[in-house]
Amino acid sequence: MTKATINTVTIDKADIPDGGMKSYKQDDDSIILITRDDSTFHAFDGKCPHAGADLGNGLRCGHRVVCPWHHATFDSRDGTLLEPIAIEGLTRYTVTDDGDTLLVDTSAQINERVEQDKLSDTHTIIVGGGGSGFMTADQLRQGGYGGKITLISNEDKAPYNRPLLSKAFLAGNMPEEKLLLGGADWAQKNDIKLRLNQTVSEVLPNERRVNMVDSNDDNETVTADFLVVATGASPAIPPIKGTDLDGVYTLRSMEDAKLIKAASHDQRVAIIGTGFIGMEVASALAQAGTTASITVVGQDNRVMGNIVSETVSNALIKLHEENGINFVFDATVNEITKIDRQVDKDDQASSNVGGVTLASGEHIDADIVILGTGVSANTSLLAEVNDPDGVQVDSTLQLRDGVYALGDIAKASGQMGRMRIEHWRVALQHGLVSAAAILNDDSVESLEARIPFFWTMQYGKSLRYSGHAATPEYHILFGAPDTLDYIEYYFDDENEDTRASAASTLGRDKELVAFSELLRRGHAPTRAQLNAGFDIIEQAQALSQSD
Repeated sequence: MTKATINTVTIDKADIPDGGMKSYKQDDDSIILITRDDSTFHAFDGKCPHAGADLGNGLRCGHRVVCPWHHATFDSRDGTLLEPIAIEGLTRYTVTDDGDTLLVDTSAQINERVEQDKLSDTHTIIVGGGGSGFMTADQLRQGGYGGKITLISNEDKAPYNRPLLSKAFLAGNMPEEKLLLGGADWAQKNDIKLRLNQTVSEVLPNERRVNMVDSNDDNETVTADFLVVATGASPAIPPIKGTDLDGVYTLRSMEDAKLIKAASHDQRVAIIGTGFIGMEVASALAQAGTTASITVVGQDNRVMGNIVSETVSNALIKLHEENGINFVFDATVNEITKIDRQVDKDDQASSNVGGVTLASGEHIDADIVILGTGVSANTSLLAEVNDPDGVQVDSTLQLRDGVYALGDIAKASGQMGRMRIEHWRVALQHGLVSAAAILNDDSVESLEARIPFFWTMQYGKSLRYSGHAATPEYHILFGAPDTLDYIEYYFDDENEDTRASAASTLGRDKELVAFSELLRRGHAPTRAQLNAGFDIIEQAQALSQSD
């Protein structure tokens, strides 16, 4: 039970179990989250700072409060950020013990100022303005780094939320300014020097030095005490004739998204690729409702076939078809054909694409083509130290003393082995971990204690995936994907004693959170346990509370 005045909320202690948490929605749509350990209570803003999810609908495991939507994780005692995808911790409120009740004053926030006095005489250079570069800079300042930070980007914009380009911006659901990470004044507020429109031509890791060229072809060399290379990835262009035509697009940057938005209006769109980027673009354009038609062409007979089972894939296909998407499966594209088209001189979205010709001889008419054919890591600046599939770094992302490689280029050592993963949440994890390594802050866990997570948003439905599985071939499915209510577990083989290495879900978020916590701790359920009715939520909470 709650009772509220203007700024004070009264809460019955008996509502909150020991070791648990509970959220209270207020008349002004705000949410208060209360956590309890024995007779100690803490109060927080109960909306996840990432996307506003009610944290009370998530899961508390030990001292970890995990958001049900995107698995941002906070310390139940002080609200500290433990795990992205949020980029900041929870706002804390003062709590007064009033016998059987608690008085929470939402006007009295607990702000513990962090002095910017660590490593004050040093300079950190970050090459790359994506998620991992941003997160490194941001977490350095949040952790008290007092030195100079320079972030170099070849784009003309401050760091922005790249995944939302295909999830929201293309659909017309989010304006450009809302995509800026940390807000429009982030760099100024955090005393971070942004060097935009700069191309780094050379990185010398032994000297921690970079050479760069600006838009006027002027050269400059800068040296750092700490060097972070986070150059991301670029769209992979398949060896198909016609990919260089006007009217053929990839989606990686804000500029790409703007061009696709303008070019697709009233046009027949063909999307090559059935991975999650191709499917998100199809969803976003369908929701925008501005195209003449959308056809997705895939080499396989399903969508997202390397991630989910055929049953889940079929449910996703059905969802897309219900929203007007046409599919052509088992198709090899031989050529993107050219056509001479008269274009109005004021129309910047010109195209001379006529369509797509398949190996079968079939021709699909299209005015523009979007390539959703994967990405390639931008590792050339560290070519001398490259693994064929990324830059080999340790569990703190360190390549050598004072030099770090993050994000899409990093083949990092972690709990699930050494791997390179091209997901936003992983990039943010890398920034969190590398900043802590620079600050020598051992209170922040390395990648050895973290697992991968990603999500895809299609037609307002969020499919979430935790862990890593080489294939979805070995799986157990619970629920009904057709009704968008399922959880599916993935294994490396068919052995009954093999532990699940990944899971995906639509609609069963709390179960996925529980699985993620068990996987993180090395106690993922076996095939036999799941088939026997294993209560994954109960087990995750019990295991965490036994610490």
